[in-house]
Amino acid sequence: MPSTEFFLTSLVVILIPGTGVIYTVSTGLFRGRRASIAASFGCTTGIIPHLLASILGLSAILHMSALAFQAIKFAGAGYLLYLAWAMWRETGTLQFDSHARARGLLQIATRGFLINILNPKLSIFFLAFLPLFISGNAHSPIFQMLLLGFIFMIMTLMIFILYGISANGVRRHVVHSPRTIQWLQRSFAAIFALLGIKLALTEQ
Repeated sequence: MPSTEFFLTSLVVILIPGTGVIYTVSTGLFRGRRASIAASFGCTTGIIPHLLASILGLSAILHMSALAFQAIKFAGAGYLLYLAWAMWRETGTLQFDSHARARGLLQIATRGFLINILNPKLSIFFLAFLPLFISGNAHSPIFQMLLLGFIFMIMTLMIFILYGISANGVRRHVVHSPRTIQWLQRSFAAIFALLGIKLALTEQ
């Protein structure tokens, strides 16, 4: 049974606003509740490759290989800058249409997946985080890591959905104010650009 310390630590880590949270909140704000849930699923599934990599020890190789780390890091930074550019370009043109949202759910989820999978620090985070809560008497440490990783993902999904739904609640108050929508879009575009630059400048 996972410890209370694991749940509390995971909760704090997930609640800290990161790229996935910003993406989910902005999606809920501009695209609606269903889209925010799709973003939550996308960001959560983007954790799976990092979790498996840490369990298989690949993240240790990634940590030692500066070239591999830099390649993934710059790909992730470039993608965040692309999202910033796309959001800035769409400023004032977003349509709150249910049919358009439905058609874009897969694309929204895919973007969330890519945001997380292109962040190499997630693998290193799991490699450093999960072993802290593995029992020394465990018959199968790998099974324990998988279980803890699965619980972490469920917690992530639930909290991200709450973030998205909360943002959707705010959306109802700004949907009839084009100027406010424009300001918010540009603000989120700037945030994505800053996150991309920060990722690019981050040392291994």
